[in-house]
Amino acid sequence: MGNPPLRLDRSGLVLLYIFLRTLQESGAGHIQYSVPEETDKGFFVGNISKDLELEPWELSERGVRIISRDRMQLFALNPRSGSLITAGRLDREELCETLSSCFLNIEILVEDTLKIYGVEVEIMDVNDNAPSFQEAEIEIKVSEHATPGSRFPLPSARDPDVGMNSLQRYELNPNSYFSLQMRGGMDGANNPELVLEGSLDREKESAHHLLLTAFDGGDPIHQGAVAIRVVVLDINDHVPKFTQSVYRVSIPENLRSGTQVLIVNATDPDEGINGEVVYSFQNTESKTSEIFQLDSQTGEVLIRGSLDFEKHRFYEMEIQAQDGGGLSTTAKILITVVDVNDNAPEVTITSSTNSVLENSPPGTVIALLNVQDQDSGENGRVSCFVPNSLPFKLEKTYGNYYKLITTRMLDREQVHLYNITLIATDQGFPPLSTETHISLNVADDNDNPPTFADSSYSIYIPENNARGSSFFSVMAVDLDSSENSQITYSLVEDTLQGAPLSTYISINSNTGTLYALRSFDYEQFRDLQLWVTAQDSGKPPLSSNVSVNIFVLDQNDNAPEILYPTLPTDGSTGVELAPRSAEPGYLVTKVVAVDRDSGQNAWLSYRLLKASEPGLFAVGLHTGEVRTARALLDRDALKQSLVVAVQDHGQPPLSATVTLTVAVADSIPDVLADLGSIGTPADPDDADLTLYLVVAVAAVSCVFLAFVIVLLALRLRRWHASRVLQASGGGLVGVPASHFVGVDGVRAFLQTYSHEVSLTADSRKSHLIFPQPNYADTLISQESCGKSEPLLLSGSSAFSKDSNALIQQAPPNTDWRFSQAQRPGTSGSQNGDETGTWPNNQFDTEMLQAMILASASEAADGSSTLGGGAGTMGLSARYGPQFTLQHVPDYRQNVYIPGSNATLTNAAGKRDGKTPAGGNGNKKKSGKKEKK
Repeated sequence: MGNPPLRLDRSGLVLLYIFLRTLQESGAGHIQYSVPEETDKGFFVGNISKDLELEPWELSERGVRIISRDRMQLFALNPRSGSLITAGRLDREELCETLSSCFLNIEILVEDTLKIYGVEVEIMDVNDNAPSFQEAEIEIKVSEHATPGSRFPLPSARDPDVGMNSLQRYELNPNSYFSLQMRGGMDGANNPELVLEGSLDREKESAHHLLLTAFDGGDPIHQGAVAIRVVVLDINDHVPKFTQSVYRVSIPENLRSGTQVLIVNATDPDEGINGEVVYSFQNTESKTSEIFQLDSQTGEVLIRGSLDFEKHRFYEMEIQAQDGGGLSTTAKILITVVDVNDNAPEVTITSSTNSVLENSPPGTVIALLNVQDQDSGENGRVSCFVPNSLPFKLEKTYGNYYKLITTRMLDREQVHLYNITLIATDQGFPPLSTETHISLNVADDNDNPPTFADSSYSIYIPENNARGSSFFSVMAVDLDSSENSQITYSLVEDTLQGAPLSTYISINSNTGTLYALRSFDYEQFRDLQLWVTAQDSGKPPLSSNVSVNIFVLDQNDNAPEILYPTLPTDGSTGVELAPRSAEPGYLVTKVVAVDRDSGQNAWLSYRLLKASEPGLFAVGLHTGEVRTARALLDRDALKQSLVVAVQDHGQPPLSATVTLTVAVADSIPDVLADLGSIGTPADPDDADLTLYLVVAVAAVSCVFLAFVIVLLALRLRRWHASRVLQASGGGLVGVPASHFVGVDGVRAFLQTYSHEVSLTADSRKSHLIFPQPNYADTLISQESCGKSEPLLLSGSSAFSKDSNALIQQAPPNTDWRFSQAQRPGTSGSQNGDETGTWPNNQFDTEMLQAMILASASEAADGSSTLGGGAGTMGLSARYGPQFTLQHVPDYRQNVYIPGSNATLTNAAGKRDGKTPAGGNGNKKKSGKKEKK
């Protein structure tokens, strides 16, 4: 019969639990806990914070966590109490199956120190499983001639529990034919056998019903039962016999499903049905029957499922051979699974960082990883390494844990990102390997100052540049990133010509563009040097300087400046002397000029722009010397005006002019006699004023023309009225012939309209007089002085019919020549009358009238004056140089030009200090003003 049950109450379990806790806490470097199975979630396992010498609140701050390689997390940490608790229901039979002791190993990681602590938790068994049989009913065939003491094996019950909670004993219901005995197996288990106690008689009882009950040792005790039906058979005196009592075989774990493992064979010498042997599994676990399959007719054992050395390395099966008469025998099959290198190493990254600061010291931990291989022996021996080209290596720390560390300082500017490949290889054949990749960013440290492309820069800027315009850009490069590479540009404080440099040049702090705040002048300064600072935004900031040399390029912005001859400030004109005896090449004077520019912009050339006597003087192209080009002649004028232009060679060229007055005379008194006739050069303002005067004269002339047209219309109306009166009176009033002047055979009414323009040679002001027009007859002969008849222009037939009523005018004398006494000659032959009396004959009157009209026309044109020329009365240009009034009586003082307030005077007489001869006419001042 079975052994008496051993009971262990709950108080004993608690004491055992406390004892084990004390043992595991006394261990150094290894923490052990125990917990009963089937506990609820959150069950206290152990005070992990105390064992780690930490406070409960430090668990979360220091990153203490459980590292688990299983799919299901079995334990958890309570951050409030600092204890290790269960994460769910624990089933020892599921976790450890048939192992007598169930230990679970977990790792505790302290994140901040990257330390790992091993924790071993024992799962204590509780009696939560009752013994059970694989079959609900067993049928045993026994020959009626079986001798007492015959043994018949019975199926064993299975109890997943261990220790006292496992299967302890069997009981068979009481009967008179059979008893129960235990038989020890090779694995140490007791297998029940049915023992025949007495002779059977099939005729009395063909079947016997028994009940086999299995009991465990738990508290409370659990039991399981199976019904046994014993069939009494006819005689069968031979039992099947196996060729081997124990079959042993080793198979690799990678066999495919359907592969034959071995063939068992049993023989029975009986004939007929009693000799037919049928094979079956006995006392086989359910998992074993799921992996192996037995052919009941041939005894062939086949692979049904998949083998895994890592889960089950050994299988023990019992095979029964039974003949048709019900006699049977058993044999053992021991199958050993041989490990095959079918599992590659597994690399689990427990903790890692994705960024590390450059310049970190060697040995900085990058990652913590675990390497496992499910194979055994050499197949499970793993070596892990990093390629030598990378500055990293692996160091073993605890168990199968490795830490990835740096071998040297990293430089982000060289490599900013590392893709680290971890290679784990086992020692199997063929070896299997696994690669794991870790991406690591190298964080930037401000270890690089900004650098410029060149050590110094030279910039060339043309002068007169626009204010506020950019002229150059400097650029620095910082190999760092983010804020450490953000560059700010600035100028080093300095002074230039006593003023801060910042008033001349500014810089864009973001782009490095330089701006000119002033317009540079080459004549003020030609170069300047400044320093540009480039500073990054790191902490602490780094900076570097670069020298910028700015050279101002000259532009042709200065016209030549004439130093000699200088323009007098008193309004007088400087005069250069040239003797009439000067030979060609005689140096008269020299024009001296300078240019503030430089280079070719300051190269000066001289040329003669204008001369009153072309070909008389020449100017040196590069020296500015004014020399005579030919010998001076007597006909050359005393005053020679030269305009010399000085021009530089810039682009575009600039020039300046100077007017030289050269007096041609052999002695100084000759020069002084004519100094009054030398005027200063016309001022540009006078030229503008003259233009305005011309425009004003033109406007007044237009107004005057309109007035004449209106007056003619009135005269025509009066003439028409007079004709009507004349037609009614039957006569025509005679018109004196002196009221008409014949020009080319045409009679025209003589009317003179005069405008007086008074211009002075040495004054900046001009005088313009517009007197009222005078329509009175001029130059009236003596015959008509006392007549006052109205002047009528006759053009009708009535006037022509009465030709006797008109006084005929004698034709003019065609001889305009002077008498011999009046022709020009030496001063001693001048016999003309200087009294200024009017001529007595009509010829002299008409000739003088024509001369005065010509002189008045020149005065109106502004090309000549009434007093111009010594005794020429302005007529020399028209009548030739020999036509002078020296041999003609001076009638100008008594001549009145109609429409003018001026009276012709003898200018030459005034210059000589003489008073013109007296006459009856009124004396009036000359229309030309002179200034000595």
